[in-house]
Amino acid sequence: MPFRHPDRTHDLRTRIDYEVRERLEEAIDFVCLEALVNARKAGGLPAPAADSDADRAEYAGHVLGFLRLLDADLAAGVDPPRRPGAPAEPDEQARLLGAQVERAKSLPDYWQRFELMRARYLAEPAPASGGERRSVLARLFGRG
Repeated sequence: MPFRHPDRTHDLRTRIDYEVRERLEEAIDFVCLEALVNARKAGGLPAPAADSDADRAEYAGHVLGFLRLLDADLAAGVDPPRRPGAPAEPDEQARLLGAQVERAKSLPDYWQRFELMRARYLAEPAPASGGERRSVLARLFGRG
């Protein structure tokens, strides 16, 4: 896969970070779009529309929910290493995504574990109301 970031002046480490982040964003996008479509089908609702603010908000909820699930499963009590001088991420989603990028680079079985979490996330029943999915802790401990 070619390096697609427009600024090619970075060192190899930065370019690898961009590539891993891009790959991870694409994988999360597929998981969350599939979850959204599945939830719509299960509820007898129409397919999501790109110009719908409500659909985009529901999709964003799936992204955050899946990132939280990944974070809870892959953290294993250890925070991912942060590069010295790297700024703190401004919001939860960016922080969780950054942690996944670091884990993807450091855990040898990251993508296998990602696939297990993807299957688990998609196997969960969609909420009937179209509201919030069960909390991460409820999913982890089998409650809710």
